[in-house]
Amino acid sequence: MVTTNYVITELVALMNSPLRLSRDVMIGFVESLKNSPYVEIVHVEPEVDAQAWQMLKSRPDKTWSLVDCASFVIMRQRKLTQALTTDHHFEQAGFVRLLK
Repeated sequence: MVTTNYVITELVALMNSPLRLSRDVMIGFVESLKNSPYVEIVHVEPEVDAQAWQMLKSRPDKTWSLVDCASFVIMRQRKLTQALTTDHHFEQAGFVRLLK
């Protein structure tokens, strides 16, 4: 599975704020992702960030986030077609959403 440091940042914010999980639970979960041999965390480079920002600006008809757009850029670079997400934005961007 491939994810990004942007997605991890978004996950930490979600776990801290609306979910109000304890810091220990949040840290334990993120550490398990970071240490998993099944998860690759791609760090978004400035060039990818710039491409994601351009994509975000170029689609005022969509409510995509910068995190979404960075994921789209990386998925296209790696020729990934499926996303393990419930987020319908991935379908809008042409990917197969595995969780519905």
